[in-house]
Amino acid sequence: MRLKIYTDGASWGNPGPAAIGAVIKDEQQKYLVRISRYIGQSTNNQAEYQAVIAAFKAAIKFKPTEVILYLDSELVARQLAGIYRVKSLSLLPLYTEAARLSKECANLSIVHVKRAKNTEADALATAALKKFSGR
Repeated sequence: MRLKIYTDGASWGNPGPAAIGAVIKDEQQKYLVRISRYIGQSTNNQAEYQAVIAAFKAAIKFKPTEVILYLDSELVARQLAGIYRVKSLSLLPLYTEAARLSKECANLSIVHVKRAKNTEADALATAALKKFSGR
């Protein structure tokens, strides 16, 4: 099974109230999982990682043969791809967990996309923030 994962983290303030959004689809673009969750106080980069972690955990249950991860965080995409080093001590545990889970995702490809190509995950993260804040 080939999975497409779209993730996004959002934070109002840096740090501030934060939430994650993720969508997992199969080869036929059928929705398998939607995640929209408030995560408490976090930086935007921490929220981005938490979205990836939540999505990987959900995806692994499907035992995929291929996974394509789409995210609009250039930093997280490049760190997970091994292009950038993780310098932030606050991101290191999240990176370590995401990297560990990524090893369980067969044939993983990481694709950095513009925010406009990640609207579903963005909307899920924003909805969780709005629900929490009552906006």
